[in-house]
Formats: sequence, C-alpha cells, structure tokens
Amino acid sequence: MPGQASLKATEYYAHPRNAFWPIMLGICRGIKPTWQLSEQTSYKQRCSEITNCGFALWDVLAQCERPGSLDGAIVRSSERANDIQALIQTYPQLHTIAFNGRTAEALFKRHVSLDQFAKKPETVCLPSSSPAMARLTLEEKFKQWCEILDAA
Repeated sequence: MPGQASLKATEYYAHPRNAFWPIMLGICRGIKPTWQLSEQTSYKQRCSEITNCGFALWDVLAQCERPGSLDGAIVRSSERANDIQALIQTYPQLHTIAFNGRTAEALFKRHVSLDQFAKKPETVCLPSSSPAMARLTLEEKFKQWCEILDAA
C-alpha cells in the first residue's frame, strides 16, 4: 500500500528515498540507477516508461487501515484485496508477478489463489525498495532486482 508521502502526492513510491523509481528506470533504460533518475523524470513519464518496458504496477490490497507508512502496521481485519484474478484473466500473457518485499508477497498468499489458472504466472519476491530496508544500498537492490527478474 502507498505510504503517507505517496498518498499525499497521489503517486506510487513518492518517498524521496524509496528506490523503486531509480531501480525501474535503470532496468528500463539499461543503465545504472541513480536518485537523480526519478528526480529528473515526471511521474507520468516514469509510469509510461515502465509500461512501455512491459511492466504493470498494482497493489495487492485495494484498501486497508494502517497508521503511518510501515506495512507491518496494516490492520489485518481491514485488508481488502484487489481483484488480481480478474487482472490475470484480462491479461493472459502476464507471466510473472513480482512482489516489492516480503509483506506484499505474504498479503498475496493470504488473499489470492492462482489454483483456477491452467497457466499460472510465476511469482517472485524482490528486496523491498522501501527506505526502511536500509541494509541494502540502491546499487545492491538494483543488482538483486535485475538478477531475480532476469531469471523469471
């Protein structure tokens, strides 16, 4: 779910130290990520670039209650999942669902079943791009994202 900075800006990954946009723009442009990549690119352009690169962006949850921005604070009884089964039916060419961190993966496993699909998309978990995942640098996150996505 979007954090406080993202909700205020009405943009995904709006926190200035969230590594999502530098990583994704680096992947799509085939270059090393820098914080300036997202600072120099409008939100509309960033979204367009990742779409043109074959990526889609969607939350596992459509809504929830959460004090603050940390996913660990989500009130479990308030969780309402997006209709990911409908997304997969609409886009049968979808071959991989990548989770931005373990919480997104856990929410998906709790709320979504892929059993109904003959051809199930692969699921992979990426290191969180959140600034709360400070043990990895931007470059380390980028390297791991590239390795995981290339293998998918």
